Amino acid sequence: MPPRPQPSAAHDVLCVNAPAMAASGPDGQLRGQGLHGFFRHGVRTLARMELRLGGMEPLPLQGTLTSAAAARFVGSVRVPGDLDPDPALTVERLRHADGAETVTVRNTGGRPARLPLEIALGTDLGQLTDIAAGRRSADLPGQVQPAGLRWAGQGRAATVSARPSPHAVLAGAGVLRWDLEVQPGARWSVDLRVELESPSAGRPPTGRGQGVPLPWSEPEVRADDRRAARLVDRALDSLGGLLLADADRPTDLYTASGAPWRFGLTAADALWAARMTLPLGTRLAAGTLRATARRQHLAPQPPAGAARPSEAGGSDASSSPAAAGPAAGGSSAAGGTGAASPAQSGTPQGTGSPAAAGAESGATGQAMDGVIPGPLRHGGPELPASCTATEATLLFVTVLAEAWRWGMPRAEVAELLPAAERALGALRAAVAEGPDGPVGFVTDFGRTPEERAARPGPARCEVQAQAHRAALQGADLLDAFDRPGAGEWRAWAAELRERFREQFWIDDLSGGRPAAALLAPDRPVPALASTVVHLFDVGLGAEGELHEGLLDREQARLLAQRLVTPELDCGWGLRTLSAKSPRFNPLGHRSGVVRVQETALAVSGLVDAGFEREAEILLEGLLEASAHFDHRLPEMYAGEQKVADCPPVPHPAACRPAAMSAAAAVHLVLSLAGVRPDVPSGRVATRPASTAPLGALELTGLRVAGEPFSVRVSRIGVAVVEEAPSFLQLAAS
Repeated sequence: MPPRPQPSAAHDVLCVNAPAMAASGPDGQLRGQGLHGFFRHGVRTLARMELRLGGMEPLPLQGTLTSAAAARFVGSVRVPGDLDPDPALTVERLRHADGAETVTVRNTGGRPARLPLEIALGTDLGQLTDIAAGRRSADLPGQVQPAGLRWAGQGRAATVSARPSPHAVLAGAGVLRWDLEVQPGARWSVDLRVELESPSAGRPPTGRGQGVPLPWSEPEVRADDRRAARLVDRALDSLGGLLLADADRPTDLYTASGAPWRFGLTAADALWAARMTLPLGTRLAAGTLRATARRQHLAPQPPAGAARPSEAGGSDASSSPAAAGPAAGGSSAAGGTGAASPAQSGTPQGTGSPAAAGAESGATGQAMDGVIPGPLRHGGPELPASCTATEATLLFVTVLAEAWRWGMPRAEVAELLPAAERALGALRAAVAEGPDGPVGFVTDFGRTPEERAARPGPARCEVQAQAHRAALQGADLLDAFDRPGAGEWRAWAAELRERFREQFWIDDLSGGRPAAALLAPDRPVPALASTVVHLFDVGLGAEGELHEGLLDREQARLLAQRLVTPELDCGWGLRTLSAKSPRFNPLGHRSGVVRVQETALAVSGLVDAGFEREAEILLEGLLEASAHFDHRLPEMYAGEQKVADCPPVPHPAACRPAAMSAAAAVHLVLSLAGVRPDVPSGRVATRPASTAPLGALELTGLRVAGEPFSVRVSRIGVAVVEEAPSFLQLAAS
């Protein structure tokens, strides 16, 4: 069997403006190899665009992004017979992800240049998913059309048009030709436009339309460490290139997961991006929450007058006061959406919950009620793959609660509250109840109760942290909107804390560490992985305070120290798996690479927990790595130990840009100012890093309650709020 081609984007110049992108090598030529081409809606509209001037390819001089959506390529060509050692002709290509390219030939020589310009074109109209798997179809035959070429096949068609029109079109060879005469000191240009005539079936997501503003403010960052400003600026530029909207909701913007490999909505990634950019406003969070709520699993409702599953199945879900309250409470907080079922209320219930009753009757739709779907994610060598639905469903509650604290309008929060209640119901349904599983801990939402009972899955460390945070922040929302169940959720979170500290902590010679997962009581998975950083991400609570975490103070101290040892910190950030593991692989997705988001979460979480020395070590590693990636951090890179004068090794399958890494770069810098608002209570606190790891830091153009907010942090870590909404009371730092 011949080896399968392996397309790589690690060294490609990739322009992105969702739902379009373009990729080539640094010479700008599209050669139809690997990922090369223009894409739209997941279809490669053009695979080849090879330019020759006088029969020669320009000598490549430079190829670089000028923004996330655009690139510039410069090459030179010597005029035949020219004795001057300096090249007389330069060729500039300005490319935009949307399918536009301008080619300009400049003559800086002393005599006219008379030579042909030929551009060879072709396409397979292939799907991005096939190309990512290394499959490449033959080019389709071209057809001449006015000012260009057209290709049709597989129910799609694409065109390339040129202005000015070519002097000759060779359809069989797919060549457009111009006979140029460029005088000394003059230039000649042609504009090319690539278009997809027939997008994929249905109404695919669109990009940010004309007139739709960016869903965040554009901050100004000034710091003694100049890398910070460049990092934030380019991260936001990258996020802008990933913005999508459902076709029927053009103002509800959310981010694609990343380009080129996951160029669509992954709910968990989009919610992380929305959460990490909350200091720049709540519009991205609102759009993302609405988009993910529309995709949330809803249990089929019985016909009017029919018995509910709990009424027909013997076990009465509404027997407890907590469960009975929401069902009897009339209309939901959103208004006009009807009464919430017990599962929708999200209150912790026993085995007689609607989810469990639905499973007993074989109603899978009922059992999956409230789950926000997501694809499988590689679990690394120690654990099976996990469904991102778990992370997305829990994160939905967190993003809604924190957006509310940052000033998302109450009516918008109320509209989304039923979806958050359903997500809490899904959390309760995913708590393992034994006898063979990790009793009392949260397992995978992507499996039905029958599947979890037949094959108990692991309770992952990070999932317990996310579930604990969602329970506490969900309780905050339930209290604020006069919904029942808050007390039960806080009690459940307290029980989870106690169980976690007893069963997840592994004592060793270094003092101890949390297990990566628990398979059953007394069966921890001892691997040390970067996912433990989620234990420091405890979530924003009332009056600018943070919620309690799953670790006690001593456990947190030991973990903080462990994170900055060479076992996990490679010098560029945190490895996903300890270098001491026999399964460590510096290029492994979950067995050794550095994932930017997790290192950024570690930095902010360590600062919040008071472990600033450790945070500063990890911060410096990420900042130094970013400089080697032109301050556009990819999704991940190799976790090889840092060596002087050696840059970090790119990962061939990394998305760049990626929503989570770009948002994490923003979060990395903005979180150091420690802005913690609680708009519903009329307060905002600042808790900056006292060590001022970036030196003096000034942030203007932030948003709290939709209004401008500016803060300045001195070199000794003292914060001064310079601009804030007048109705907010400032808490001392």
